[in-house]
Amino acid sequence: MSREGTGRQVVVAKSAGFCFGVERAVDRVYQQIDALKAGKAKGPIYTFGPIIHNEEVVRDLEEKGVMVLEDEAALRSLPKGQGTVIIRSHGVSRHIYDILEERGVEIVDATCPFVKKIHRIVSEHSEAGDAVVIIGSPDHPEVEGIRGWGNEYTTVINDGAGVDIYVLPQGKKLCIVSQTTFNYNKFKELVEKFLKKGYDSSVLNTICNATQERQVEAAKIASQVDAMIVIGGRHSSNTQKLFEICLKECKNTSYIQTLGDLDPDSVSSVRSVGITAGASTPKKIIEEVHTRMAEQSFAELLKEEEESTKPIRTGEIVTGQVIEVSKDEIILSIAGNKSEGVITRDEYSNDSNVDLTTKVQIGEEMEAKVIKLNDGVGMVSLSYKRMAADRGNKRLEEAFENQEVLTAKVAQVLDGGLSVEVEGARVFIPASLVSDSYEKDLSKYAGQDIEFVITEFNPKRRRIIGDRKQLLVAQKAQLKEELFSRIQIGDAVEGTVKNVTDFGAFIDLGGADGLLHISEMSWGRVENPKKVFKAGDQVRVLIKDIQGEKIALSLKFPEANPWVQAAEKYAVGNVVVGRVARMTDFGAFVELEPGVDALLHVSQISREHVEKPSDVLRIGEEIEARVVDFNEADHKISLSIKAMMAPVQQDADVADVDITQYTEE
Repeated sequence: MSREGTGRQVVVAKSAGFCFGVERAVDRVYQQIDALKAGKAKGPIYTFGPIIHNEEVVRDLEEKGVMVLEDEAALRSLPKGQGTVIIRSHGVSRHIYDILEERGVEIVDATCPFVKKIHRIVSEHSEAGDAVVIIGSPDHPEVEGIRGWGNEYTTVINDGAGVDIYVLPQGKKLCIVSQTTFNYNKFKELVEKFLKKGYDSSVLNTICNATQERQVEAAKIASQVDAMIVIGGRHSSNTQKLFEICLKECKNTSYIQTLGDLDPDSVSSVRSVGITAGASTPKKIIEEVHTRMAEQSFAELLKEEEESTKPIRTGEIVTGQVIEVSKDEIILSIAGNKSEGVITRDEYSNDSNVDLTTKVQIGEEMEAKVIKLNDGVGMVSLSYKRMAADRGNKRLEEAFENQEVLTAKVAQVLDGGLSVEVEGARVFIPASLVSDSYEKDLSKYAGQDIEFVITEFNPKRRRIIGDRKQLLVAQKAQLKEELFSRIQIGDAVEGTVKNVTDFGAFIDLGGADGLLHISEMSWGRVENPKKVFKAGDQVRVLIKDIQGEKIALSLKFPEANPWVQAAEKYAVGNVVVGRVARMTDFGAFVELEPGVDALLHVSQISREHVEKPSDVLRIGEEIEARVVDFNEADHKISLSIKAMMAPVQQDADVADVDITQYTEE
């Protein structure tokens, strides 16, 4: 829809305003109000959370007697058998229905059908034992509700870092769904990262078609107008996403809740305006903004000529068109002024070797900061990098105040830490705050994108400090909590060898380390763990014990226990082959297979007298012998070579010696 009555074009998105689910929910509330007046409904009327993220609508409902229940405690305190609770379009967790039924109140379920579908998908996959990933904003009520239909393997992820650290539980299939209002392109990007992990997964695009259409239409309009207005509640997730999308296409984009929030100066001199609105915005507000934009006088444009020679001041940000560019300088024609300005290579970038002809083209518009009104030859000295640094500092200040997690590329590896650049502003991350463990060499971070928060912001003293360590600590704490919530004694889990010592290996289980002691590395004997494992090896281990935060691991899987079939393989009388593993003065211990050793007593080595085993045997030698005793309870086997040499009748010497009395010293 557009109007050009005053010379200004106004374009209103066809998809602006209430979506099907929101309109349905709001209608349900007003219908319930009418039913209560007619004596056909139980009062009072409540909504669990604001029915939509629009303060105007919520205020109107409050005036009509509809009360908002903010949390579960409020639900549990409802008088039994009294009133009606309306479940909003975002939906709720499974257990909320249980609470409402226990209170005996009437339930009006206004959950959006598209959200209901996601509840059903998550519930079915969870009941089948699958792991579910919900791509969306963790704190959004819709996502909280969806998660409440999952199991202990249900996770919410909203960025690439979350995908990177996600580990699919052993033996599980993965189901991926999305918040209905999530950005489709970002959803696609995160799904592609998941698919690269090679998991057995199914992906269900549960983004509402109306949401996708709204976002695509908004982006298209914003790319074609001079100013864009996005209308919606301040807490509306889908409106915030619309604003972000429009801002990318049109720098002059305003986010308002009502007409009264609009800054007239932002649209006073534009020739075209686009209007879109979130799913929680009433049609009435959209029409008010549209009418004002179409009727507003366009006389302000007459001032442009008067301001064409507007004076400029040092420190001001100006816009200009590139009229000339060389390797080391850019010449701009400054808009609104008859002056020309110059940006030298040093004032464009910190890179002294940059070729400016590769950065800008003639005819291109760009902004710069005025640093000197006359450079000596009648031109204005401008700086692109100082403007970028100022904006970067403002961005960093906002991030500091909001404790926002930033991502930036490491520009320099310094002796004492890392230097990263955010929109032209530098942040220093001391070595002690780069990692949660000591790292002597930081060179591996050169050129990498890393996440951090700003912990100190003082640009006047050139102290802008970043901290990556606290994020790693928080991530590991979360991973540890998730790990301990899902593992139990007897589980087989995947891990990565982190460190190998003389007494065992420490295995990273994805949140905490477990100790694989040397005695648990094999059913056989392991002399040196460092000959078996190295850092980085992937291993499948058994959870043997959990004591507090200590996890004991084992590679002695019960199904691989060699003694399970030993009674049959090493029955008395059987002839076996083994390797001499070690010797004492009273005999030799022979390894029949890893984990199964037998004693060959010195008296059973030969029919002739043998002083000590080492006189006739050597370590590693393979020998053949007969089993003369098998004690399954004590895991003891006795062998005799002499019995192989003896006649069929049992040698008296064999009967005279109780081989089982000997144990390894």
